[in-house]
Amino acid sequence: MTMLILGSTGQVATELRALAPQAGFLSRAEADLVDPAACAEAIRRIAPSAVINAAAYTAVDKAESEEDLATAINGTSPTAMAEACAALGVPFVQISTDYVFAGDGTAPWKPSDPTGPLGAYGRSKLAGEEGVRAAGGPHAILRTSWVFSAHGTNFVKTMLRLGATRNKLTVVADQIGGPTPARAIAAACLRIAEVLGTQPELSGTYHFSGAPDASWADFAREIMAQAGLACAIEDIPTSAYPTPARRPANSRMDCTGLAGFGLSRPDWRAELSAVLQQLGAAK
Repeated sequence: MTMLILGSTGQVATELRALAPQAGFLSRAEADLVDPAACAEAIRRIAPSAVINAAAYTAVDKAESEEDLATAINGTSPTAMAEACAALGVPFVQISTDYVFAGDGTAPWKPSDPTGPLGAYGRSKLAGEEGVRAAGGPHAILRTSWVFSAHGTNFVKTMLRLGATRNKLTVVADQIGGPTPARAIAAACLRIAEVLGTQPELSGTYHFSGAPDASWADFAREIMAQAGLACAIEDIPTSAYPTPARRPANSRMDCTGLAGFGLSRPDWRAELSAVLQQLGAAK
């Protein structure tokens, strides 16, 4: 048997392919995430040793007008996957998000804290969490935040593009969280899936985000500094940058629970340096 990974082109899936080339990968063309039965059937047919779901609907603002689609991809399909894994008795790892929380206060969110998503994307991911737990098999729900890498569309690449042509950028400074490298998420998923294969009692919900916590403006300043760009960053409040979907102001996450897997928070500044090297954008 082999490990099966749902997703092939996203940030985390791309890193999983690099870290675990021996795994089996299913693209959306091979397992349509809008068709839960097809996803479950693919798992039953392949009968893998573990499954990592690295595919998701991630268009936060667009989800406000496509909640049914977001819920099918982020909620119904992961539930069907988890049920298929439970029937086979194999671990299922589901990646979730800080958006399941309301984002109030300043204390780091614990996995056991009450959820309260502010928008459609968060609700769709929460539906997936609830379905995975209800499936009853060995599982881990890994909530993460502010994902970045050298691949796809993300904040780092946007800042590099804008910073190369502008003298100043305004960036939100009252949303605080942990920027998280996709490569570290991929490595954590692989480790968790491996451990759950022999220690299913560790099943549960976990948090994994980069350290130290920072604002988007802090993150932007570090990107400019490491890339050697002279673009200045001006702090602005969230109210000055309205979006269709509300963002949590507090995305700090308590990640201590991952010690049982031998995992700790990655230093996003060091990982940022590696990403900039990949992009050819390091100073």
